[in-house]
Amino acid sequence: MSSLLSFAPELWLANGPVITAALGFQYSTRMAVIRLQGGELFIWSPIALTEDLKGEIDALGPVRHIIAPNHLHDSFLTEWAQAYPEAKLHAAPSLAEKRPDLSFASTLSDEAPADWQDEIEQCVVGGNSITTEVVFFHKASGTTLFTDLLQQFPKGWFKGWRALIARLDLMTEPPQASPASSVLPFGTKRPPAKHSRKCSTGLQKLS
Repeated sequence: MSSLLSFAPELWLANGPVITAALGFQYSTRMAVIRLQGGELFIWSPIALTEDLKGEIDALGPVRHIIAPNHLHDSFLTEWAQAYPEAKLHAAPSLAEKRPDLSFASTLSDEAPADWQDEIEQCVVGGNSITTEVVFFHKASGTTLFTDLLQQFPKGWFKGWRALIARLDLMTEPPQASPASSVLPFGTKRPPAKHSRKCSTGLQKLS
Protein backbone atom coordinates (compact mmCIF):
# COMPACT_ATOMS: atom_id res chain seq x y z
CA MET A 1 0.00 0.00 0.00
CA SER A 2 2.78 2.43 0.85
CA SER A 3 5.12 1.80 -2.11
CA LEU A 4 6.28 5.02 -3.71
CA LEU A 5 4.84 5.82 -7.12
CA SER A 6 6.55 8.17 -9.57
CA PHE A 7 4.11 10.96 -10.40
CA ALA A 8 6.39 13.54 -12.05
CA PRO A 9 10.12 14.25 -12.29
CA GLU A 10 11.49 14.39 -8.73
CA LEU A 11 7.99 13.88 -7.26
CA TRP A 12 6.56 10.67 -5.82
CA LEU A 13 3.27 9.70 -4.16
CA ALA A 14 2.44 6.98 -1.66
CA ASN A 15 -0.97 5.79 -0.47
CA GLY A 16 -1.40 5.05 3.21
CA PRO A 17 -4.04 3.40 5.38
CA VAL A 18 -7.65 4.48 5.63
CA ILE A 19 -8.23 6.45 8.82
CA THR A 20 -11.44 7.16 10.73
CA ALA A 21 -12.07 10.82 11.55
CA ALA A 22 -14.82 12.76 13.33
CA LEU A 23 -18.36 11.34 13.12
CA GLY A 24 -17.03 8.08 11.75
CA PHE A 25 -16.05 9.41 8.32
CA GLN A 26 -13.32 7.28 6.76
CA TYR A 27 -10.66 8.86 4.61
CA SER A 28 -7.91 7.48 2.43
CA THR A 29 -4.48 8.95 3.00
CA ARG A 30 -1.78 9.99 0.56
CA MET A 31 1.58 11.71 0.87
CA ALA A 32 3.96 13.33 -1.60
CA VAL A 33 7.74 13.37 -1.70
CA ILE A 34 9.66 16.03 -3.60
CA ARG A 35 13.40 15.77 -4.08
CA LEU A 36 14.90 19.24 -4.07
CA GLN A 37 17.80 20.21 -6.29
CA GLY A 38 20.29 19.66 -3.48
CA GLY A 39 19.04 16.11 -2.99
CA GLU A 40 17.10 16.80 0.21
CA LEU A 41 13.57 15.45 0.56
CA PHE A 42 10.43 17.52 1.14
CA ILE A 43 7.74 15.30 2.71
CA TRP A 44 4.19 16.58 2.26
CA SER A 45 1.42 15.33 4.57
CA PRO A 46 3.17 12.15 5.75
CA ILE A 47 1.26 8.87 6.02
CA ALA A 48 1.98 5.97 8.37
CA LEU A 49 5.69 5.21 8.21
CA THR A 50 6.13 1.52 7.53
CA GLU A 51 9.51 -0.19 7.37
CA ASP A 52 9.17 -0.68 3.61
CA LEU A 53 8.21 2.94 3.01
CA LYS A 54 11.10 4.18 5.13
CA GLY A 55 13.51 2.08 3.09
CA GLU A 56 12.22 3.57 -0.16
CA ILE A 57 12.34 7.09 1.27
CA ASP A 58 15.91 6.66 2.50
CA ALA A 59 16.97 5.43 -0.93
CA LEU A 60 15.81 8.72 -2.46
CA GLY A 61 17.80 10.99 -0.17
CA PRO A 62 17.89 12.57 3.29
CA VAL A 63 14.58 13.76 4.76
CA ARG A 64 15.00 17.45 5.62
CA HIS A 65 11.48 18.92 5.66
CA ILE A 66 8.23 17.38 6.94
CA ILE A 67 5.11 19.36 6.06
CA ALA A 68 1.71 19.38 7.77
CA PRO A 69 -0.42 21.29 5.22
CA ASN A 70 -3.36 21.83 7.55
CA HIS A 71 -4.04 21.29 11.24
CA LEU A 72 -6.01 18.09 10.62
CA HIS A 73 -3.11 16.23 9.03
CA ASP A 74 -0.98 15.53 12.06
CA SER A 75 -1.78 11.86 12.72
CA PHE A 76 1.64 10.53 11.76
CA LEU A 77 3.92 13.47 12.55
CA THR A 78 5.24 11.97 15.78
CA GLU A 79 6.56 8.81 14.17
CA TRP A 80 8.20 10.79 11.35
CA ALA A 81 9.81 13.21 13.80
CA GLN A 82 11.18 10.27 15.78
CA ALA A 83 12.46 8.50 12.67
CA TYR A 84 14.06 11.66 11.24
CA PRO A 85 15.17 13.82 14.19
CA GLU A 86 17.34 16.00 11.93
CA ALA A 87 14.39 16.97 9.73
CA LYS A 88 12.50 20.21 10.28
CA LEU A 89 8.78 20.08 10.99
CA HIS A 90 6.68 22.80 9.34
CA ALA A 91 3.17 23.49 10.61
CA ALA A 92 0.07 24.90 9.00
CA PRO A 93 -1.52 27.80 10.89
CA SER A 94 -2.92 26.76 14.32
CA LEU A 95 -1.25 23.34 14.33
CA ALA A 96 1.55 24.36 16.72
CA GLU A 97 -1.07 25.27 19.32
CA LYS A 98 -2.83 21.93 18.81
CA ARG A 99 0.41 19.92 19.07
CA PRO A 100 2.61 21.46 21.79
CA ASP A 101 4.31 18.06 22.08
CA LEU A 102 6.08 18.65 18.76
CA SER A 103 8.84 21.12 17.99
CA PHE A 104 8.10 23.00 14.78
CA ALA A 105 10.76 24.90 12.87
CA SER A 106 8.20 27.23 11.29
CA THR A 107 4.55 28.05 10.82
CA LEU A 108 3.82 28.10 7.11
CA SER A 109 2.77 31.33 5.43
CA ASP A 110 2.43 32.72 1.90
CA GLU A 111 6.19 33.19 1.79
CA ALA A 112 8.09 29.99 1.14
CA PRO A 113 11.21 29.39 3.24
CA ALA A 114 14.55 29.91 1.55
CA ASP A 115 15.16 26.15 1.64
CA TRP A 116 12.63 25.58 -1.15
CA GLN A 117 11.40 28.93 -2.43
CA ASP A 118 13.18 28.57 -5.78
CA GLU A 119 11.45 25.24 -6.46
CA ILE A 120 8.15 25.27 -4.57
CA GLU A 121 5.65 28.08 -4.13
CA GLN A 122 3.00 28.10 -1.45
CA CYS A 123 -0.20 29.92 -0.56
CA VAL A 124 -2.30 29.95 2.62
CA VAL A 125 -5.99 29.50 1.80
CA GLY A 126 -8.33 30.53 4.62
CA GLY A 127 -12.05 31.09 4.79
CA ASN A 128 -12.80 27.42 5.46
CA SER A 129 -14.81 26.77 8.63
CA ILE A 130 -12.99 23.49 9.23
CA THR A 131 -9.34 24.30 8.60
CA THR A 132 -6.86 26.66 6.98
CA GLU A 133 -4.81 24.95 4.31
CA VAL A 134 -1.43 25.66 2.77
CA VAL A 135 -1.34 24.75 -0.94
CA PHE A 136 2.00 24.01 -2.62
CA PHE A 137 3.08 24.33 -6.26
CA HIS A 138 6.05 22.34 -7.57
CA LYS A 139 7.38 24.51 -10.37
CA ALA A 140 9.38 21.91 -12.28
CA SER A 141 6.43 19.55 -12.77
CA GLY A 142 3.57 22.04 -12.68
CA THR A 143 2.00 20.06 -9.83
CA THR A 144 -0.20 21.66 -7.17
CA LEU A 145 -0.62 19.79 -3.89
CA PHE A 146 -4.08 20.16 -2.34
CA THR A 147 -5.09 18.54 0.93
CA ASP A 148 -8.76 18.96 1.89
CA LEU A 149 -9.69 21.76 -0.51
CA LEU A 150 -9.96 19.21 -3.31
CA GLN A 151 -11.35 15.76 -2.55
CA GLN A 152 -12.72 13.08 -4.89
CA PHE A 153 -14.00 9.79 -3.52
CA PRO A 154 -15.39 6.97 -5.66
CA LYS A 155 -19.13 6.37 -5.70
CA GLY A 156 -20.09 4.11 -2.82
CA TRP A 157 -17.15 5.06 -0.57
CA PHE A 158 -19.48 6.56 2.04
CA LYS A 159 -22.69 4.88 3.24
CA GLY A 160 -25.97 6.11 4.68
CA TRP A 161 -26.18 9.68 5.93
CA ARG A 162 -22.44 10.12 5.45
CA ALA A 163 -22.92 9.52 1.73
CA LEU A 164 -25.51 12.32 1.62
CA ILE A 165 -23.18 14.73 3.43
CA ALA A 166 -20.31 13.78 1.13
CA ARG A 167 -22.43 14.35 -1.97
CA LEU A 168 -23.64 17.74 -0.74
CA ASP A 169 -20.04 18.68 -0.03
CA LEU A 170 -19.07 17.61 -3.58
CA MET A 171 -16.71 14.98 -2.20
CA THR A 172 -18.16 12.27 -4.44
CA GLU A 173 -19.32 14.35 -7.39
CA PRO A 174 -17.51 14.55 -10.76
CA PRO A 175 -14.21 16.50 -10.46
CA GLN A 176 -14.65 20.24 -10.38
CA ALA A 177 -12.27 23.14 -10.01
CA SER A 178 -11.70 23.96 -6.37
CA PRO A 179 -12.97 27.41 -5.33
CA ALA A 180 -9.45 27.97 -4.07
CA SER A 181 -8.15 27.88 -7.64
CA SER A 182 -9.45 31.40 -8.22
CA VAL A 183 -7.21 32.83 -5.51
CA LEU A 184 -4.06 30.79 -6.00
CA PRO A 185 -1.10 32.74 -7.42
CA PHE A 186 -0.03 29.85 -9.63
CA GLY A 187 -1.49 27.54 -12.26
CA THR A 188 -1.35 23.78 -12.29
CA LYS A 189 -1.18 20.94 -14.79
CA ARG A 190 -1.38 18.10 -12.26
CA PRO A 191 -3.56 18.33 -9.11
CA PRO A 192 -3.12 15.22 -6.93
CA ALA A 193 -5.71 15.50 -4.16
CA LYS A 194 -4.92 14.10 -0.75
CA HIS A 195 -8.19 12.17 -0.41
CA SER A 196 -8.72 10.49 -3.76
CA ARG A 197 -8.15 7.21 -5.53
CA LYS A 198 -8.20 8.70 -9.03
CA CYS A 199 -4.65 10.00 -9.14
CA SER A 200 -3.05 6.66 -9.92
CA THR A 201 -3.52 6.89 -13.68
CA GLY A 202 -0.15 6.83 -15.35
CA LEU A 203 1.78 6.32 -12.15
CA GLN A 204 4.76 4.01 -12.18
CA LYS A 205 5.83 1.96 -9.16
CA LEU A 206 9.48 2.34 -8.25
CA SER A 207 11.44 -0.84 -8.78
